Parts: sequence; C-alpha cells; structure tokens
Amino acid sequence: MKRSILLSMTLLAVIMLAYSQRATIATQLLEKGLESRLGADRVTELEDGLHLALCGAGGPLPSPNASGPCVAVIAGKQLFVVDVGTDSPRNLGRMGYQTGNVQGVFLTHFHSDHIDGLGELATLRWAGGDNKQPLPVHGPVGVERVVDGFNMAYAQDFVYRNEHHGDSVAPLSGAGLVAKPFTKPALGELATLIDDGELKVEALAVEHAPVEPAVGYRFSYKGRTILITGDTVKYANIEQFAQGVDLLVHEALAPNLVNMMHEAANKNGNEILAKITHDILDYHASPVEAAETARDADVGHLLYYHIVPPLIIPGQKTLYLNGAEDIFPNYTIGADGVAFSLPANSKEIIQTSNGL
Repeated sequence: MKRSILLSMTLLAVIMLAYSQRATIATQLLEKGLESRLGADRVTELEDGLHLALCGAGGPLPSPNASGPCVAVIAGKQLFVVDVGTDSPRNLGRMGYQTGNVQGVFLTHFHSDHIDGLGELATLRWAGGDNKQPLPVHGPVGVERVVDGFNMAYAQDFVYRNEHHGDSVAPLSGAGLVAKPFTKPALGELATLIDDGELKVEALAVEHAPVEPAVGYRFSYKGRTILITGDTVKYANIEQFAQGVDLLVHEALAPNLVNMMHEAANKNGNEILAKITHDILDYHASPVEAAETARDADVGHLLYYHIVPPLIIPGQKTLYLNGAEDIFPNYTIGADGVAFSLPANSKEIIQTSNGL
C-alpha cells in the first residue's frame, strides 16, 4: 500500500514538473521538428529511377483524404507535377518535397479543379526556392490564357513580396508562370515535350468532350514508364500508348455511386445537383473501364486517381470498384500521399507510401 502511494506521488510530481516546464519542452520539440522538417527533401532520398506520388487523388468534390488532382513525378532528381488541384502544393510539402525544386508543370486540360493550385505552387516555388525564372507550365494550346490570367491575378503580390523581401528571396525575374504550349497530337501520335537523353515526356490525346483540348502524359526514364491519363473516357488511344507501361495512373468515376447521388438529389428536389450528376457520367471512365484498359495494355500496375465520388465510408471502395478488381487485380485506389518507386533498369514496382 505504501509503495503504491509512493509511486503515485512520484508520478504526480513528474507530471507537475513536466507541466511547469511545458513551454521549455515544447520549444525544444519544435526546434528539433523544424530542423527536420525544413531540411527534408524527399527527392534526395530516392534511389535512381522513376517515382510517383499523388499530391491530390480526388476530383472537384471535397474529400478528407483526396485533394484536387495532382501527380508528382520524379525522374532521377528532377521533380515535375501533372495538374495542380486544390491543396496539392501544400501536400507536396507534407510529403517532404521542396516546392522550390519543381522544374515544371504539365496540365492535362483546363477544368478549374486541375488548375486552381497553380498560383499557390508558383508563389511557394518562387518565394520559397532559389529560382530566377518563372515556373514553366506545359499544356495544349490555350495554356497561354490560363497562365496570363494567373500572372495578372498575382501581379500585385509579386510587387509586395519583392518590396518586402528583396531580390535575394523574391526576384521579379522568377515570379509567376511561363506558358509552354503545344499542339494536341493526333490519334496514334505522341508529342515529345522533353527529351534529354534519359528522360522523355510525351503527350497523347484523350477524350473529355466537351472539354477540348485534353491530353495525357507518358514519362519514360531509364527503362521505366508511367502514363497519366488526366480526365477521359475509356479510349483506344490510351490503351495503345499504355502498352507495357509499368504504372498506369487512370482517372475513374463510379457510375453506380454517382447514380445514387443523382437519385438522392431528385428526392430532395435539388435540381442543380441532379443535373450535374447526370451530366458527368458521359465524360469519365469507370473503374471497370480503367481496369479493362490496364488488362488489355498489359500494364504492371493500375493506380486509380481523380476519385469520384469521394470514398468516405467503410465498404465504399468495394462499391466504387464494382467488380474492377476481378478484371485487373494489380491495382491501388489512390489517396493523397500514395507513392510508388520504379528503380532504374528493373521490373520492380514498389509502393512506398499508403498515404498521408
């Protein structure tokens, strides 16, 4: 009994001491955490190869684990981003990637949920990195208008930050974005955007009508390949250029779940949501169709992204797949932070993160 009382009193004393020193303890923990966080650069930790991380796995609807569409691709030590949806620039930081090191953005099309993080990414890269040139934004013809709009919207911010921090932090030469337009390739053709002898980035046509132009991208590096579809229906052109790729990153909307939303909207008299959930069915691939493309193209692994609708309740993933897992079993349903590594000149496909 006495021993128990003594232990309790000792524990209480320790707790009271810790409480009285909480500011000091918090300061020490914060200092260590900041040193580790600010010094983190995931790219330097990766072995040579082609790597992918979802900085945004969702679509336009809010989700607790799927921000707006964004795919980070690392080839060797080069960091690129495909699309820049809501919150995705901050996710890059959460995953340990330095936004100041982003070398370029590739836009699949100009829907708002694929471009609305551009201003933030450009600002973080400029004012948080050592960049004397604006962020290159590759995209089909029309990207010039998008870039001009963001540059105009942020023009006064450029002035403020330069006047406050000076050229050492925010040189005006590095502010904003610069458009790198290309013509959407014809069916059966690829447009080469980068080819430095090791890394090749190519664009291919996809179908997202009435949205036009819309493209996907294929990254090739030291014997490894990734194809990212962007928004599209099931399309033979994708199957053609996905033949044998290591990782197919395919968007997918679940018609069965969207139809449930449609019925609920009708019952509640929500005509706008009912119209939207009717309209979006005709310009997205389903999980089953994405699985069929992966199977027929004999890809190594299928990663679903641009998940619609959000998957937020237990059992919903099974409903989302709706049998797709039987068509192509080598799949992952994307979430923010999911990452894969494809070591150079090998056949390995390694999932390195299950999410944030």
